Amino acid sequence: MERREAFREVYGPIVAAIGEPTLYGGSAWGPSVRWRDADRLVLLSGDRFHVTLSVHRPEELEHGEYRCFTWGGARSTGEPHDFDLLPYSWQLYRGGPGESPGQRPDHRLAGDWGQLESALELLLAAWAEQLPVQVPGDWAGFTVVADQDPGRDLVVSYSPGEGLGVAIDDRDAQQCPERDWLMRECGWHGHDRGWWHSAFPEAAENSPTAAARLAVAELRSRGAVGPQELSAREAVVDGRGELWLPGLGIRTR
Repeated sequence: MERREAFREVYGPIVAAIGEPTLYGGSAWGPSVRWRDADRLVLLSGDRFHVTLSVHRPEELEHGEYRCFTWGGARSTGEPHDFDLLPYSWQLYRGGPGESPGQRPDHRLAGDWGQLESALELLLAAWAEQLPVQVPGDWAGFTVVADQDPGRDLVVSYSPGEGLGVAIDDRDAQQCPERDWLMRECGWHGHDRGWWHSAFPEAAENSPTAAARLAVAELRSRGAVGPQELSAREAVVDGRGELWLPGLGIRTR
């Protein structure tokens, strides 16, 4: 929360001076906001200690980033991941001033469940810190489906002032006391019209960890063998713009 408010003090005056960015976004380290046209890219980036405003040639910066997305990562199951080192884990284009890149990087795919849980945790932590500053008042979310169970949706979301949420479609199960006990033991908080849901407070430091753990545990319990069987769809920020999630760890549609 302190880092978020510190960045807000920097971000607001910059936007007031040069206008809304071409691309909103961020990484596990901090924001990655871009004002971009064919000749110049102004990058506002940050980490735990500093915020930097720098100018680049778009093709040079983006080519290096694409190589990072394409060639990095764990080479086998069980190896350390590098989702925390990606240039950005999410990026949003809303048709603002400037030009959107003509090419998008490959998604970094998780090699095992542990890597997926880490990737999701990092993305959710970035959302909770960065979205309220860059797109204040907007919610964000995406739906995860498994190849073996394509009709069942698991929804992961962020809502301003409320925090992170996870919900699972459980309408095909008989809702009874035994089912209620089982789902609550698994970490679900409540049930409404066939959906189980859990909420994790925005201000709680462990909320991204808890939300990611619950989502991955539920996907595994429903029969998915590995992250390679999963895909994400309907990724949106308040229903406006194009949202990319190259750091999510699974395929996106």
